[in-house]
Amino acid sequence: MARPLFLVLVCAGMVLGISLGFRQALGLFLTPITAEAGVGRETFALGMGLMNLVWGFGAPFAGAVTDRYGAGWVTVVGAVLYAAGLAVLTVSGDGGQMIAGGVLVGLGLSATGFTVVLGTVGRVVPAAQRSAALGLVAAGGSVGQFMALPYTYALIAGFGWSFALLALAASALIMAPLAYGLAEKPAPAPNAPRQKMSAAFSEALGVPSYWLLNAGFFVCGFHLAFIGVHFPAFLQDEGFGPGLATVALSVVGLANIVGSYGFGVLGGHYSKKNLLSLLYLGRAAAILLFIALPITDLTVLLFSGVMGLLWLGTVPLTSGLVAEMFGTRYMAMLFGLVFLGHQFGGFLGAWLGGVAFDTLGTYDAMWWISIALGVISALLHWPIAERPSGAVAAS
Repeated sequence: MARPLFLVLVCAGMVLGISLGFRQALGLFLTPITAEAGVGRETFALGMGLMNLVWGFGAPFAGAVTDRYGAGWVTVVGAVLYAAGLAVLTVSGDGGQMIAGGVLVGLGLSATGFTVVLGTVGRVVPAAQRSAALGLVAAGGSVGQFMALPYTYALIAGFGWSFALLALAASALIMAPLAYGLAEKPAPAPNAPRQKMSAAFSEALGVPSYWLLNAGFFVCGFHLAFIGVHFPAFLQDEGFGPGLATVALSVVGLANIVGSYGFGVLGGHYSKKNLLSLLYLGRAAAILLFIALPITDLTVLLFSGVMGLLWLGTVPLTSGLVAEMFGTRYMAMLFGLVFLGHQFGGFLGAWLGGVAFDTLGTYDAMWWISIALGVISALLHWPIAERPSGAVAAS
């Protein structure tokens, strides 16, 4: 039975809000966990990097199952794996628990994150409203980030990091009943091309613009993972208390509500690939100004606000381009493949941040790499052919 569109959008936004919100809050655990375990930041960063990498590798498979059977049970399984991963992070050890926990959370994210949720939304919303709907649901992820950070900070401050992780694990299970709103078996549109999944996969790999989109999205993952995991520690290294990091990342989440929905709406009226180019240039400029100016409470909050506006605006635009080029029948799988590039970037952004700090004692090199990658991504998006490809163009 078809779910009402309102129910699908609400459940989709809430699932993304929980999965992305708690994932973003994990950066608050870097300092207390590594201090108590007596390990370097690279160990925690490797766990978070593997989380992103496993999320990326799992996303196309979770997307393929969703395209065939629907997102219902996929989301339920993802919620359980996500909760298990958070619980494993509380186990004492020499750092292995951080790797195992990161892998489990990554598997959970692959089944509750962008590819599964946005693939479902992209199918049920008419093409004229699709970009705005994708932006609205992506904004749900931003609301989750805005709410999850102070929630997590309060739990850590009041009860300690171990209890906080267990509380997050229990909260993550809320995604399981929300899966009801996404549980609908996909059916091709009446005028959709009759194409097998393997043929759609092969076709996409033969389109140069698809590879450019993948390479550009790599940079988004690098930026988000580096800042999400290491920004709290960076601010503490600069002499600020942990409260500012929580406020800063909450500002990112608040501004991202506007940015995600706003770029989704703009994508329905203007070139998505051109908007992506401008977005990445904006990120590079914001990072350059941030490290060039004296770091104060004000500049931290201004930087967080600007980055928040540009944070997840990439998602409705990138997923919208996938739908525009290849249709919505296999959108979850094909966006999952693009998202794999994003998560390779996420792995490197999280892990190399830890390596850079443990080796050099500073994050300076990572900031400059982030600026260069932003410019490169802007250049990669500009030549993308924004039109239907292959079977979709022929239908």
